[in-house]
Amino acid sequence: MNQLLQMGANTTLSSPKGYVTVSYETSNVIDISLTAFLLTEADKVQGDSGIIFYNQPQSPSGVATLLPSENAGSLKVHTLHFDMSKAPAGIQKIAITLTEDNHSGFANVRNLKAAIRTDETVIEFTPSSFTKENGIVVLELYVRNGQTKAKSIWRGFDSGLDGLCRNYGVEVEEEPAAAEPEPVKQAPAPEKKIQLEKVKGQINLDKGQKPVIIEKTPEITATVSWKTGTDYDIYAQVYTKDGRQVDVAMFGAKKTPPLQSFANGAVEHMGDVRRGKQAIKTEIIKLRLTDEILAVVPVVYSAQSNGTGSFYRYKVSMSIDNHNGTSVTISAKNANNNDMIYTCVPGILHNTPDGIIISPLELYSAPKSEFRPKLVMGAGNMVEVLMDQGPKNNFK
Repeated sequence: MNQLLQMGANTTLSSPKGYVTVSYETSNVIDISLTAFLLTEADKVQGDSGIIFYNQPQSPSGVATLLPSENAGSLKVHTLHFDMSKAPAGIQKIAITLTEDNHSGFANVRNLKAAIRTDETVIEFTPSSFTKENGIVVLELYVRNGQTKAKSIWRGFDSGLDGLCRNYGVEVEEEPAAAEPEPVKQAPAPEKKIQLEKVKGQINLDKGQKPVIIEKTPEITATVSWKTGTDYDIYAQVYTKDGRQVDVAMFGAKKTPPLQSFANGAVEHMGDVRRGKQAIKTEIIKLRLTDEILAVVPVVYSAQSNGTGSFYRYKVSMSIDNHNGTSVTISAKNANNNDMIYTCVPGILHNTPDGIIISPLELYSAPKSEFRPKLVMGAGNMVEVLMDQGPKNNFK
């Protein structure tokens, strides 16, 4: 049985244990974390063990466990398992919260939803609209007269995780200030900018890590590698200053003919690699980036006509090399062993005057989808990748 719970409403759950899920459309300009606070009757934590987050995903009592986030087509899903029958003495409530850690704000988050699943029911929560908030209390789980209940909250904060921690009695180390700040309600602290680290050497990036920036050299290569046994293809999606998307691919899509090179070799596919005896197969995109190009997205594709093969099983990875001592590698570590997922986007490269910003995305298409990704301009003048929104690939 499904139930829709409006903001401010509460309901009784059919079981003291179940799952809370929060989902939203993935984007390279947002970075959302789920944090659960275990609260007393006074709405305060009892200590550091009362905070459940990615660095401390499980409470000692087992009342709350944060599971690894997953991708489902174009959506990212956070999941928390709860069992209120295991609540330790003094704990009466769990507050489920979200923070947008890139400080873009929840106004830029699309298709945000929450749900509670127990043995018998699915309860969906309708969010309110948001503006500049970067912290949200989504819902609360609590026990009343021996019954486990849920309340839809959707209350926003302008002060992110720090504001949520202060709200629930967690001590937050203050940064020294030159002058006494005004009260937060009257003058919220200015939003922080993403601090990018300029890196050198051999770097490995995992999904969820912050972007890095590398030196822009006259020629950069994006190399995709995989274990032999299947026939992957790669292509590059280019986003230009005038808002065009150009696909550089050795094979076409609906109303999109093959194109091996763009802008006199600014982005160039170095040729199709087919099955062979090599232990590791590679395909290469060369980049000689001009100011006309804002972003490049290398895409890995396993066409139906090639014979499918999961990105997990064939250990797909992408390396960006500036040939001046720096390379950044992103691996398909979060892929599942599903032969029906045909497209993977390991990351995105933004071309800036200060260098090449590399963001690890590791996005996957919906099962059986042959549609290419689509690039759009998002918040902060950063290009975003929308999976399964582009033209349908031709059979090769």
